[in-house]
Amino acid sequence: MTGQVAALYRHPVKGFTPEQLDRVRLGAGAPFPCDRLFAVENGPSGFDPAAPVFIPKQKFAVLAAIPAVARAHSRYDEDSGVLHVEAAGQPALAAHLGEAAGRQAFADWLTRLLDDEVRGPLRVVEAPGHRFMDHPRGDVSIVNLASVRDLEQKLGREIDPLRFRANIYVDGWPAWAENGWAGRDLMVGWAQAKVFKPIVRCAAPDVHPHTAERDMEITKALYEHFGHMFCGVYVHVTREGEVAPGDACSQPQAETTAAAPRAGAL
Repeated sequence: MTGQVAALYRHPVKGFTPEQLDRVRLGAGAPFPCDRLFAVENGPSGFDPAAPVFIPKQKFAVLAAIPAVARAHSRYDEDSGVLHVEAAGQPALAAHLGEAAGRQAFADWLTRLLDDEVRGPLRVVEAPGHRFMDHPRGDVSIVNLASVRDLEQKLGREIDPLRFRANIYVDGWPAWAENGWAGRDLMVGWAQAKVFKPIVRCAAPDVHPHTAERDMEITKALYEHFGHMFCGVYVHVTREGEVAPGDACSQPQAETTAAAPRAGAL
């Protein structure tokens, strides 16, 4: 049961542009690096940076609630803490998200972009060590590209895998095999992880990641064709290690002493 890592992505601001990576070091017991560091509160959510706890995604500006979020194209500079963001019809913005003024500038820019789709005052939130995951224990997400292709065949339409906003995309596994792997160990490149649970999908994958149009009903299609609403799995990293596209992604008893041949780009 050996697959290959096809691509790696992080999402520094929850709900915003995925950023592709050449490689990443996964830490034991840690989330995916620089993933979901910030979120944009859409009206008061109850989030307290001094005592951060899990808050459901419905409280934030995300694709599931506001498809127009995909109109914003963002890039986060981890070294400087600056978010660069642009959208058609809007002036480009560079905002330091580590500073209150920068967070307010991004919130103001986004308010102008989303206009009447905003439910309440937008506020960029963060807290040291906290991640704005869709599940309180969803450390790292993996999507099986064969499962996405199987759904494509059922629908007769191409599906951009980025709709699923995963950290790791894997090729070479049988379609939907991952749904039965809860509790199993995986080698992910040079790191080791344990599968936590399948990912239950919401309305976010219905939105095209580039056009910002809600043009599909992915969750409905999953249930109608397969009897479930899963696509992908959450894993917890149990041993640190580096991961790059082309590395093997397999159960530990499979060959893990060398990287698999490089896979094609996602």
